[in-house]
Amino acid sequence: MSGQREARLRAQAEARAQAALGHALTLAFWQALERCPMAPMAALEAAARAVGDLYRQAASLHGDDPHCACGWQPDPEDDLLRLEAMLAAALTETPAQTLAAMPAAGTA
Repeated sequence: MSGQREARLRAQAEARAQAALGHALTLAFWQALERCPMAPMAALEAAARAVGDLYRQAASLHGDDPHCACGWQPDPEDDLLRLEAMLAAALTETPAQTLAAMPAAGTA
């Protein structure tokens, strides 16, 4: 298999995994709001703290004595900038499907 093909297949697999994770997080977010009503900003703050906790946990497995062979080296300053950029991009991009157009999954 060519290097380009392998890279393309890896990128496609990563994109599918990211989409699945995004779907799971979205579902968990709205289910949590349905079970325990709270202001959306309070829920988003909790989600941001959870992402920070996940970063810290993943970074601890990839530092000086890595427990994973993926090759990622945590760089908290650069990684924070990257995460902030992703958040900013998500806030300003036009969604393919608006929340108003989605079928109701319950009440919040």
